[in-house]
Amino acid sequence: MTQSAYSPPTWGAWHTQDGLTRFRIWAPHYTELHIKLNEAPPVQLDKSGCGWHEISLQCAPGSRYVYQTPHGDFLPDPASAFQPEDVHGPSEVIDHNSYSWRALHWRGRPWEETVIYELHVGAAGGYEAIIQQLDQLAELGVTAIELMPLAEFPGNRNWGYDGVFPYAPESSYGTPDDLKRLIDAAHGRRIMVFLDVVYNHFGPEGNILSQYIPEFFRTDRQTPWGQAIDFTLPSVQDYFVDNALYWLNVYKFDGLRLDAVHAIFPQSWLRSLKDKIRAQCSPERYIHLILENENNDADLLREVYSAQWNDDAHNALHVLLTGESEGYYQNFLNDPTASLVKSLEQGFVYQGEKMPSTGRERGQVSSDLSPTSFIFFLQNHDQIGNRAFGDRLTSLVDENQLSVARSLLFLCPHIPMIFMGDEWGTKTPFLYFVSHSEELNKIVREGRRKEMASFKSFNNIAEADKIPDPGSPNTFQMSCINWKEKREKPYTELYEQTRELLSVRAEHICPRLAGCKALSSHIWGIGAFSVSWKMGDDRILELLVNFTNSSIELKSGYQGIVLYRSNTSLHDVNTRIPPSTLIATLREGAET
Repeated sequence: MTQSAYSPPTWGAWHTQDGLTRFRIWAPHYTELHIKLNEAPPVQLDKSGCGWHEISLQCAPGSRYVYQTPHGDFLPDPASAFQPEDVHGPSEVIDHNSYSWRALHWRGRPWEETVIYELHVGAAGGYEAIIQQLDQLAELGVTAIELMPLAEFPGNRNWGYDGVFPYAPESSYGTPDDLKRLIDAAHGRRIMVFLDVVYNHFGPEGNILSQYIPEFFRTDRQTPWGQAIDFTLPSVQDYFVDNALYWLNVYKFDGLRLDAVHAIFPQSWLRSLKDKIRAQCSPERYIHLILENENNDADLLREVYSAQWNDDAHNALHVLLTGESEGYYQNFLNDPTASLVKSLEQGFVYQGEKMPSTGRERGQVSSDLSPTSFIFFLQNHDQIGNRAFGDRLTSLVDENQLSVARSLLFLCPHIPMIFMGDEWGTKTPFLYFVSHSEELNKIVREGRRKEMASFKSFNNIAEADKIPDPGSPNTFQMSCINWKEKREKPYTELYEQTRELLSVRAEHICPRLAGCKALSSHIWGIGAFSVSWKMGDDRILELLVNFTNSSIELKSGYQGIVLYRSNTSLHDVNTRIPPSTLIATLREGAET
């Protein structure tokens, strides 16, 4: 593989083969900074202009260090590569050249082949437990695993969105080399690995940047999670560009999922990121950049990013299946069937229309985009974990309807995503859990119960008190997946259905996705519709979907070969769609 022109990160400690480690930090607030390395006396860093302090010292990998301010405070490196003693401890020098990669010729996979499996490393059992599942995931048809954020967070239990050291993989999960072994093992099985990264905020505990480098943040903007980061400053931009390159080049991740980019200002930084990544990554690699973006900015998908998590599609389908109407679900209550069909055809439901919940316009026109610009899911960590009891669709929806939804997920041309355990229909909850200091745990616990008390199901404080305590170790334990469960009844049948669906997708849909575009749709009534797409080879894929308990009669019947039928217990008559059934057909293209 052609070598990239990768340069080490501008920030942080970088160990070289000659035994030297370069330490570099941007701290314009200070006229001088010292570094304390192991037990040696502090040494002053050189101030090199524009607020940078740096020095190169002879030291071995594994050395611990902190920076010392003129006030005598000691702080870890904001770009630390490893925090073995958690967020308040010293940083550790890592030799990233010491790991011997095995999958040397891996270059990734085309986006059209992507089937994403989102997982939480801790709740999945850790790096080694995930490695043990890779063969089965590959056999199932998964082509990419997406790890929830790994940036070092306080304690050893957290979703990852409270990280405060974006360059340091969470120490409670293992060492940097342990993470590399997981990625290497996945590549050896032709599975891509994506990382969820948080560039819009830092967590509330251990955020040394806000304490010691206030210039990093804006004083005129807030996000829902605290002060907005100042992306107008070159040094701040470098911190995050280098972080993206660090995960892609040093750890060999195949892509990044950028969390809540609607909270990043200005968005010009988001638009420039792809070019900067391409300049320092091998041109032979497939690198995929994914967005979470509440604003539905379609332009970002045209210009830079591979795809966006499509909350609109999920929300419309969820309302159709459950009838739930609180919170953001009220925006899809009027006609969830039409909203779902629109999302399947055009991507976003809201393309500039006003949302009932806010009265504000949202989104941009997305009908010209490829279906593969949108990631479709029945559930993800948010949609499960933000429920009071972390309950999954298997506890909310009739299995026959869920079978139709699962078939729609895997056979439509959008990129499908599974949350860990969905493939066999686990009922294991995924709860919200943290391990902050006791004082902060109390604030989180009370805040979550107050938030949930606003919902109808928790109309009094006694009901809200039943919500699991996020700071309790038991809440985390309740969320841990049991991998053996998929081989036990009643889960085996559903697991085999997932494998069959992904096999159909791999054989008949993925090879035809390049150049695919929506063709037509028809709605028979609430929960009954068809959508067709003209595929890249001009054949027509049509999904006939019936979530209802009644048959849908077809005037002319469906045409072409049947790729899949979700309800195999009913007689195959091509003039109707039986109750709770999805039928996928493929025919020669004659329509324009």
